[in-house]
Amino acid sequence: MDIQDATEHAINAWYSAENLPEAKTDGAKTWGTFLPVGEPDRFKAACSDRGVTYIQGLAQALTLWLDNHPSPTAPLVSQPVVRVIVANQKGGVGKTFISSGMAQALAEAGHRVLLVDYDPQGHLTAELGFEDVMYEDDVETLLMHMDGTAKGHIGDLLVALDHERFGERLHLLPASDDAFLRDVALSKVSFSEAALERALEPLEADYDVIIIDGPPSLGLNMDTALYYVRRRDGELADRSGVITPVWANKASHRAFRLLQSQKDDLCRKGRIQVDYLGLVVNAYDSRRGKLVKANKDQWELSTSPAVLAAIGDLKEGREAADGEIPLLEYAPDSEHAQAMRDLAKELAV
Repeated sequence: MDIQDATEHAINAWYSAENLPEAKTDGAKTWGTFLPVGEPDRFKAACSDRGVTYIQGLAQALTLWLDNHPSPTAPLVSQPVVRVIVANQKGGVGKTFISSGMAQALAEAGHRVLLVDYDPQGHLTAELGFEDVMYEDDVETLLMHMDGTAKGHIGDLLVALDHERFGERLHLLPASDDAFLRDVALSKVSFSEAALERALEPLEADYDVIIIDGPPSLGLNMDTALYYVRRRDGELADRSGVITPVWANKASHRAFRLLQSQKDDLCRKGRIQVDYLGLVVNAYDSRRGKLVKANKDQWELSTSPAVLAAIGDLKEGREAADGEIPLLEYAPDSEHAQAMRDLAKELAV
C-alpha cells in the first residue's frame, strides 16, 4: 500500500479512536508524505483539542494503523501474469528490438514468455524468422479471436523459438496480414477495449510474462493493448504496464506526449490504472552533437516515468534482425544482449 494512502487511513481512524496510549517517538527517523488539501490543518486542530503534539498525534495514528494491519506472515496472493506493452506511436524507435530482446532475456533466465506481434507491419515476426507464417492460407488469426469469429484455440497460432538457450520457454504469436484492418473491425465489437484480453486469456496460465510489441499508431488498436496491461484487481503496482522506447530527439518527445495523452484519456474514461514502467533511450550516440545529448539529459531528468536504460547505437541488433536470428543467440556477449538482460531484471516477475 502507498504510504500516502496508509497515512490517510491512519488519520481517519485516529479521529474516531479514544483513549490512545502515548506512542514512543524518541530516536524515530523522519519521513514525509503528502496529504489532501486542508488535512494537515484539520489534523493539527484535532491534536490541539486532544492536548497532544502534532508529532504525537501522527505517531498514535500510525501505531494504531500498524497494529490493525500487521505485516502478513503468508505470501501475497498469486499475482496475475506480468503483461507489458512496448509502445510508442512513432515508428522506428526500437519497439521490436526492445520487445524481442527483453523476451529473450527473460526466457534465458528461466521464465515462460509469450511475445505478441501486435504491430500490423509484422517486423517482429519477420526478424525472428517466421515471416511465412503471416501469409498462410486458411489459418485463424489474432483478430479473429478478438472479434469472436475464431473456431479453434488461440494456442494453435503460436510458434516456438527452439533455440537451446531459451529452453522451450519462448513462444511467439505472429502477426497476420489482416492486422491492418484491426481498428475498423474492432469498432464493431462490443466492449472492444477488452478484445485483446478476451483473446489472450486462455493462454495466460501458461506464461509468467506476456510482452506485446505495440503498433506505431494511436487509436482503438492501441486502446485494446493499453487496457490489457492495466493494473488488475489485487495486482501490485508497477508490475504490468507500458515501456516506451524513445530517441534523443524532439520528435520522440512529441510522440511520447501523444501516447501519454491517449493512455490518460483511456484511464479517465475507463476508470482504470495503467502503470508506466519506464522509458528506454534507444540508439543513443553522443557523437551526434550537443542537441542529442541535451535531449537525452531531458529524458533522464524526468522522474515519472523514469529512464530504465540508455542503449547505444550498436551494430549487433541490426545484424541479428537482418539475419533473422534472435539477438541473444546471434551475439550473446554483446553490449546489446547485456542491456536486454538488465532491462529484463527491471520487470517484477
